[in-house]
Amino acid sequence: MQKYCNSLTEYSRRTTRKVQIGEIGIGGDEPIRIQSMTTTDTMDTAGTVAQSIRMIDAGSELVRITAPSKKEAENLKTIKEELNAAGYSAPLVADIHFTPNAAEIAAGIVEKVRVNPGNYADKKKFEDIEYTDESYQNELERIEERFTPLVLLCKKNGTAMRIGTNHGSLSDRIMSRYGDTPLGMVESALEFLRICRKHDYHDIVLSMKASNTLVMVQAYRLLVAKMDEEGMDYPLHLGVTEAGDGEDGRVKSAIGIGALLEDGLGDTIRVSLTEEPEAELPVARKLVDRYINRAGHQPIPSIENYPIDPFEFNKRASSPLLNIGGEQVPVVVGDLSKVETIKPSHFFGLGYNYSVPLDKWNIRDQAVDYIYVGERSVDFEISGTVSIIQELSAWKASERKDQRYPIISWEERGSASELATEVVFLRFDLGQNSLAELNDLKNIPNAVLVVSSTNAHAMAEIRRVAVELMNLGIDVPLIGQRRYSNFDLEQFQLDSSADLGALLIDGLLDGIWIEAENCGSLQEVTSTAFSILQASRSRISKTEYISCPSCGRTLFDLQETTAKIRKVTSHLKGVKIGIMGCIVNGPGEMADAHYGYVGTGPGKITLYKEKEVVKRNIPEEDAVDALIDLIREHGDWVEP
Repeated sequence: MQKYCNSLTEYSRRTTRKVQIGEIGIGGDEPIRIQSMTTTDTMDTAGTVAQSIRMIDAGSELVRITAPSKKEAENLKTIKEELNAAGYSAPLVADIHFTPNAAEIAAGIVEKVRVNPGNYADKKKFEDIEYTDESYQNELERIEERFTPLVLLCKKNGTAMRIGTNHGSLSDRIMSRYGDTPLGMVESALEFLRICRKHDYHDIVLSMKASNTLVMVQAYRLLVAKMDEEGMDYPLHLGVTEAGDGEDGRVKSAIGIGALLEDGLGDTIRVSLTEEPEAELPVARKLVDRYINRAGHQPIPSIENYPIDPFEFNKRASSPLLNIGGEQVPVVVGDLSKVETIKPSHFFGLGYNYSVPLDKWNIRDQAVDYIYVGERSVDFEISGTVSIIQELSAWKASERKDQRYPIISWEERGSASELATEVVFLRFDLGQNSLAELNDLKNIPNAVLVVSSTNAHAMAEIRRVAVELMNLGIDVPLIGQRRYSNFDLEQFQLDSSADLGALLIDGLLDGIWIEAENCGSLQEVTSTAFSILQASRSRISKTEYISCPSCGRTLFDLQETTAKIRKVTSHLKGVKIGIMGCIVNGPGEMADAHYGYVGTGPGKITLYKEKEVVKRNIPEEDAVDALIDLIREHGDWVEP
């Protein structure tokens, strides 16, 4: 078993060393800390102090501030003094890219310095470089010479450090040897970490951030496994970069961060939203608070053989039934079981709009595949792209059997193969049934297993069922089901994303089924389900925006620009657009996007096609139109 956490079935936080950062500790027995980053110009002292105060008041336990050059690093002293004078003592973190001299200045002022191994001593030009072992070692010696002064300064001053790898800014050197991989991210950090350890400096926090949730989760897991091999216990800072705004940003963050928190990884988190930084803190707090009382949950049988590679995506093999399982994208099940008399108008929130004059269904990109109606019946003609799931008694009583399938309890499974239907949905809850009983599925070839859980550690319980199916060689399609009630919309989005997204990241589900009562409108619940599939790279149903959260390096208003770009491109299903405020992570993160929009100077935008520059220094007022022209030139534009 490839181990990366304490247990796959019993929640417990990974034990790490405690790193003291000013008045707070990270790791050890400390609570999971939440933090954010200012978006103001660091030379705007008053603006930065005011924003920092808003962040701290909103719950930020650390405040990160960019220091792109010596002057910004020096101004951190004034900012810190003014915060202290106003009665605020939250530790400050200097964010450093490209400029070792700024890091060395900051190390004598703030409580923590963040460095990015990808650009602290390296450059990124997307060049392939052939290294021999000797020439690679020479590069490591060059990096050590460049990095050691900061290590010694931090050790002398009692300043903590975050070694923060970003997927989007891996150096050409790392890319040439390890490729664009989680392993490359991990090795990038370990090179710097080994230099710190050589000088007996250990006040270190590590991060492995990426916009791609699969890469991010795999990189953190691999980092922990590598650290365990070498006897290291440094705390982890979790985050998804360029998550975006609104629902997308919350869902994406909750999937990446939540998948790791579920397994007890993570000592501090930052939710990176393209919104005001103080808006990030309530989201982070809601995510973290899910785990305050998680320990001591209802027991889940332990795993002796784990058939999943946690460091590489491989979808669980399943035999297709209708449009469920096999190589098909995961399906979405909607819920109308609480509606008294179901009418065509009720389908609107599930992605279907019926036109009475035309007698025609209009189907949106985010239209569910199945609708559960409980004991109800649907007597009107439905779209050919959706099917109905009914309780067995209602299904038997209905004269119509086309596009209608029964769902039965686990206790009724003996009758499943006798039902005259292509598919029977079969409920299973490990809290009420045993793993040994899953063997009975070998005799039910037309079953789709719907696994739900009321366990506080629901993700792990559903995963445990999937693992048992794999070890038994049973390839029935598997749908994960979760029920939520009386949550505000944001909490619902976060919880459902962490619960189901973590399972999708490991390729364990063939569908998701969310039942939500008083958690938002039916349309919002449906949208959340499809956002979970999109953010886990399981099923694409809309345009994807890789949008950074803004900082003092940003060269335009990210929130305004993202909204402007979204307004004219949101209909481009499957197109990925990167919107970056500066070049620190822009080109690298956008290697995963089809098109990129990057600030490269005041009022100037550079456009990318994947990782290639296409047009430089376009006036900002013309840039959105130029982006549309670029998308049109490459054949990805369709009229709204």
